[in-house]
Amino acid sequence: MTIAHILSARDGTVHQCTCTATVRDAANLLAEKRIGALPIVRDGEVVGIFSERDLVYRLHSDGPGILDQPVEAAMTAPAITVTPDSAVMSALSLMTRRRIRHLPVVEGTTLIGFVSIGDLVKYRIDKIESEAAALRDYIQSV
Repeated sequence: MTIAHILSARDGTVHQCTCTATVRDAANLLAEKRIGALPIVRDGEVVGIFSERDLVYRLHSDGPGILDQPVEAAMTAPAITVTPDSAVMSALSLMTRRRIRHLPVVEGTTLIGFVSIGDLVKYRIDKIESEAAALRDYIQSV
């Protein structure tokens, strides 16, 4: 199954920030939307990711003054991305290897979605449970 399948069940809203927004603005959006990360865009192209982890690291290293800096000063860049036709298992593997929890989904350079490791793990668990139920039904019918 592909990332497109996961995105098809959503309304298409992707919370994001421009690279000129302040770290404070990005942190407020994370808190307001109760999300762990945001894609950061410049001229419609994903240039980085800003996560709770980025905020904590930069507060530790730079102090509270970082809150008034542009988010591009605190984001992780370049962004690691996937395409809608990427396999879910490939995306999970990428996240594990790179030790990341969020992936922007792009077509060309255009952001079309954002998936978390939780989204992918939920999909995988649902699939395994469905396969197990089908096997149980088959065994009971024999």
